[in-house]
Amino acid sequence: MSMRSLPAPAVPESTARVARAAFSRGCLAMRIRDEFGPVFESEQFVAAFAHRGGPSVSPGMLALVSVMQYAERLTDRQAADAVRGRIDWKYALGLQLADLASISQCSASSATG
Repeated sequence: MSMRSLPAPAVPESTARVARAAFSRGCLAMRIRDEFGPVFESEQFVAAFAHRGGPSVSPGMLALVSVMQYAERLTDRQAADAVRGRIDWKYALGLQLADLASISQCSASSATG
C-alpha cells in the first residue's frame, strides 16, 4: 500500500451547518475534530508507507475513527455504522451528509474531493 500526503478534508458547509444545528452545544466527535484535527493529518503517517503500490486508507482517518470508537465503546460494526449514519461522525471525518462511505472508502472520498 502507498500513501500520498493529503490534508484532512475540510468539513463540507452543509455538514457543518446541520451538525451545529443538531448539536448546538457540540459533542465529543465534533470537539475532537475541532480541537485535535491536526493530530489526525495523514502527513504524520507518510513515513510508514511505501511510495509505490495501490492507495491505502487514510491512516489519519482510521486513527480518528479508532479514537471515537474507543471513546464510545463501539464494536467495529457499530463504528462502521456510525461513519455511514451519524451526523457528528460525518462532521469529524469531513464527509458529506449524503456520503454512505464505509471506513475503507474514507480515504478515497477525501482524495477525490
